[in-house]
Amino acid sequence: MIHCTFENDRKTSLRHVVVDAIVVKDGKIFLIRRGPHLTNGGKWAIPGGFLDRDETLEQAVIRELKEETGLKARSVKLFKFTDNPARKNEDRQNVAFVYIVEASGQIEFDLHEVTDAKWFDINNLPKENEFAFDHYETVKDFLKQHSS
Repeated sequence: MIHCTFENDRKTSLRHVVVDAIVVKDGKIFLIRRGPHLTNGGKWAIPGGFLDRDETLEQAVIRELKEETGLKARSVKLFKFTDNPARKNEDRQNVAFVYIVEASGQIEFDLHEVTDAKWFDINNLPKENEFAFDHYETVKDFLKQHSS
């Protein structure tokens, strides 16, 4: 949570904004394994991270994808947002904007944040308990809506 004081001296806690990138190609989805020291460390996730000051959501998802995976986004389209304050495995009540992203390039990642990154067949995903946050549900929602 972000703690702040407004102009009228009212103190409050605000929620973080994050962006996530669903990257799918040839019947496979791209996932990263989070570094062990991070929240939900060692679990699989869709690439993403926090929105920085002075950037748009689209700029953030392009930046996060590049930072975490080395991949370059070619196309970015909003899929959904998740604003449930009781998100699974979430300690900050993040509001997530999830994008469908077409990407290209070589996979490169910094072992500080990501310990593995690979393509999974959409019919052979990691088990639900191996996913970080609510990303398993997000992936399942995407596959359900884009199966036809």
